[in-house]
Amino acid sequence: MKVYGITNCNTVKKALDWLKANNVAYEFHDFKKLGISEEKLEEWDTKAGYEKFMNKQGLTWKQLDPAIKESIKTKTDALHLLQQKTSMIKRPVIENGDFLFFGFDEGVYEKELVKE
Repeated sequence: MKVYGITNCNTVKKALDWLKANNVAYEFHDFKKLGISEEKLEEWDTKAGYEKFMNKQGLTWKQLDPAIKESIKTKTDALHLLQQKTSMIKRPVIENGDFLFFGFDEGVYEKELVKE
């Protein structure tokens, strides 16, 4: 299982704490240190649609120049911006086989990640 995020994000911290407490093994990919590939963003878009993981509620989006916001007209525009500004990706991103989830939800984690 792979978890994508940034270490100083409170939601990522909550998710990682939950995974540790429930003995769920994972590999962590830090967006700030490692970035994110165009191919990975394309893969997530194919599976979920970029609108699902482009966080327009966060500070990074809100602080963007209005001209940049208005310039996002296509999927290509959005994915290019997300690759440049990884803080705009909804976090954490959980990949476990076919399971792909954006954010933290204990109920979903319990159902999908904890094996009896």
